[in-house]
Amino acid sequence: MPGLHPHKLTTSEEDYLKALYLLTEWEDEPVGTGALADQLGLSPASATSMVQKLAVKGLVDHVPRGAISLSDIGRREALRMVRRHRILETFLRDELGYDWDEVHDEAEALEHTVTDRFIDALHARLGHPEVDPHGDSIPSAAGVLATRDAQRLDRFHGAQAIVCRVSDEDPEFLRRAKKLGIVPGAMIELPHRLNYIEASLVWVCAP
Repeated sequence: MPGLHPHKLTTSEEDYLKALYLLTEWEDEPVGTGALADQLGLSPASATSMVQKLAVKGLVDHVPRGAISLSDIGRREALRMVRRHRILETFLRDELGYDWDEVHDEAEALEHTVTDRFIDALHARLGHPEVDPHGDSIPSAAGVLATRDAQRLDRFHGAQAIVCRVSDEDPEFLRRAKKLGIVPGAMIELPHRLNYIEASLVWVCAP
């Protein structure tokens, strides 16, 4: 089946596809319109309407009142936006001096305004990084995403762990995590002051 040309997607459609992907990237749970609406800060009615439009375009699979999943084309387009976002976040940190709690909103604003060619050139200029400032994998230009064996910190059992990824959904949490040394690549002893951090927002790997 031929792919959908990216210029046929609106900014809102791109945002919905990316949000749906992000909700399922680290958690293997069904996603309904309520969760999607919460992720985007919109009403459930708005999310339902958009999901219906995306289903007509073949971008998602959805049964009314059931879970929503990306089709093959939808996943490809979602990963295209995820790639843009994460490369832009890395550029803002590495080249413009932004901190990791500042890059998300800027990347959100920029990701719809640049071309795939620009993103590919930027990725090369940065030295082809494989992860963004928060430890999330950067998809390849072909839409391939490296799998990682990581677990949420609140589900991890062990005396030591390497921080692999920190959720970027809360800037204040990112600032507190950095002060506690909870950043990608850091080795931490457990328990690591769990009363002071939201362990469900940190992913770790065994050393």
